[in-house]
Amino acid sequence: MEMNTLVRIHVADQAQLSAEAKESLLLKGLAELPSVMVALSGGADSAYLAWAAHRAIGDHALSLTALSPSYSAHDRAVVEEFVRQLGGRHEFIETHEMDNPKYRANAADRCYFCKDELFTVLDVIARERSFAAVAYGVNADDTLDFRPGHRAASEHRVLAPLLDAGLHKAEIRLLSRRRGLPTWDRPASACLASRLPYGTEVTPERLALVERSEAALRELGFRQFRVRFHEKLARVEIAPEEMPRAMSAEMAARIAAALKAAGFTYVALDLEGYRQGSLNESLAK
Repeated sequence: MEMNTLVRIHVADQAQLSAEAKESLLLKGLAELPSVMVALSGGADSAYLAWAAHRAIGDHALSLTALSPSYSAHDRAVVEEFVRQLGGRHEFIETHEMDNPKYRANAADRCYFCKDELFTVLDVIARERSFAAVAYGVNADDTLDFRPGHRAASEHRVLAPLLDAGLHKAEIRLLSRRRGLPTWDRPASACLASRLPYGTEVTPERLALVERSEAALRELGFRQFRVRFHEKLARVEIAPEEMPRAMSAEMAARIAAALKAAGFTYVALDLEGYRQGSLNESLAK
């Protein structure tokens, strides 16, 4: 299914559009859909898309959030609060990517199998409830990184309204802020499986260990971070602006104690700090 208005325009032309003009293009395209289901993870992109769909076609838009061992309780709480404020239609559903050996094997294309499961489930719901389309929140910056989940979206013919409107992450945050969305400045988030190096089997136990550890960092007041799983070792990435606090002797001891209590034997602070997709660095090498 295609959105007549949200046909990708020439890149040079997109660059000339303001964020507001892109938002108008986005809303106009969504308004042409009889109905749409939005995959809502709770990040800034999917939340803004859920808002836009609700704004454009009201109750003909339905947001769905997939629950599985790789989705944290913190992310669920963020979605629940967002939906409470947004007021649009929303449901939690279950996905079972853990049942797929190819997903658990955690090769470089793990994300493909996760998204394939998600979109398969959404396709079934869309058919059963006669929804015209399924959409997800990929943006114009996401195409610059290695993201095999996009291939699954293409195969399932999932709409990418933010990408089609030429919206970049910074513009989505700006527009979300203007619309009063609580997710406008939410730190980048990803599924818990993204903390495991490629080739390390994804198991519920390992995901739970990462979730406990990241919850502990959140309790210590950190905002943007990742706990990368390396068997007995936790490699902690913290945003550069928060690194001085993390590297103080007192806080370093508290971080180590908290993550050892969570289940790790050793704790290391990554001196390069937090960066998205750091585990993809091994692919480049």
